[in-house]
Amino acid sequence: MSQQILIVDDEKKFRQLYADTLSEAGYTVETAASAEDALDLVQKKKPAMVVSDVRMQGMDGLALLSKVRQQYSEIPFLLVTAYSNVRDAVNALKLGAVDYLEKPVDLDELLIAVGEALGNPVKNTLQNLPEDMLKGIIAQSPAMQALFQDAFRVASSDATILLTGESGTGKDVVANFIHRASPRGKSPLVAVNCSAIPATLLAGELFGHQKGAFTGATTSRKGYFREAAAGTIFLDEIGNLPLELQTVLLRVLESGCVVPLGSSREEAVDFRLIAATNTDLEEAVKTSVFREDLYYRLNVIRFELPPLRDRLEEVEPLARFFLLKKGKGQRLSPAAIQMLCNYRWPGNVRELQSAIERSALLSGSNIILPEHLPPAIRKIQEKPPEKNTDKLTTLRQNELIAIQEALNQTNGNRTRAAKILDISRRTLIYKIKQYGLQ
Repeated sequence: MSQQILIVDDEKKFRQLYADTLSEAGYTVETAASAEDALDLVQKKKPAMVVSDVRMQGMDGLALLSKVRQQYSEIPFLLVTAYSNVRDAVNALKLGAVDYLEKPVDLDELLIAVGEALGNPVKNTLQNLPEDMLKGIIAQSPAMQALFQDAFRVASSDATILLTGESGTGKDVVANFIHRASPRGKSPLVAVNCSAIPATLLAGELFGHQKGAFTGATTSRKGYFREAAAGTIFLDEIGNLPLELQTVLLRVLESGCVVPLGSSREEAVDFRLIAATNTDLEEAVKTSVFREDLYYRLNVIRFELPPLRDRLEEVEPLARFFLLKKGKGQRLSPAAIQMLCNYRWPGNVRELQSAIERSALLSGSNIILPEHLPPAIRKIQEKPPEKNTDKLTTLRQNELIAIQEALNQTNGNRTRAAKILDISRRTLIYKIKQYGLQ
């Protein structure tokens, strides 16, 4: 591909991120820090496509879209914004935008949107990732393949990353992958579970303390942030961080400096932050238990891990992987595999790992049978009902009708249609391709 994409955003970090992503995909990229500069570039170079932020100082993205469409109606225009505004979305589509994405942008969705507009379909596969990066990674589902592709793309930057999803979905695995794939990969990855340390001790553990800073501080402590110097700090369960420490963390993120307890001197620290949570931070912000400004600081790049029940194709390979780690040469019987695949896994990957470790211990031979599996898995394993082809056809038709109605209601905007259907935009795109919809 040699098509030229023009990226317009008044924030450098987003311009660079989108430019790096599209460049890696084979596009030629130009960037502009304002709509006024973008207009000059459009007239001089006439790009194949424009990707623009909406809210910018001076001329905004909608005004830029309108001016570009007046002169070059054939140039596809994709709008990106940090503000979810239905009126902006409707206006953008009326003005001729091909789509409307919300920050933090899913980079795979960005590639899909650009590829679709320019006739370059994107394949989600891990085949082009370095083999040494994939050690311990099981990603059979399209959703997880796309997630790791995006994670690899952003690993080279220092952008803050927020991992969300149910407990046990593998957020720590993604954090480790991003660290390994980053230029910081040979420096420390310091993982901290914010809910596992008493609130009274957490400040000293994170930011360090001087000897005598408080009762019991018989020695000085470096603190996790300084231990992560030149590397990555992974704050798991960040939704449980006390409010007073949220204020301190925000200051650290803004300044790049920490102040150990008992000291008045700031110390600069070079770190990359990855945060994870299984709580709804947006709801926590609404109920004033999580700072809104910190949330936006963390939510620069966001990956939401799907629960295991939505990627059941990974159950068998994950089970075999965990069994192989035990190193006893055991294998799963076909009946046991079937039971594992029929289960819904409320505890996600962590529950699966525990189930395999338990079964390996209980099995007295080199094969794991259904009776070795946990009772919760065996309990629901009645004979599966015979497939009713007519019923399956009806469900398929209902899903197709729901997707068509959502797309009609939103004038074809996939981001908003996905919200109406309560599914991810990526899932909607797969469904659109599955049903052959335009």
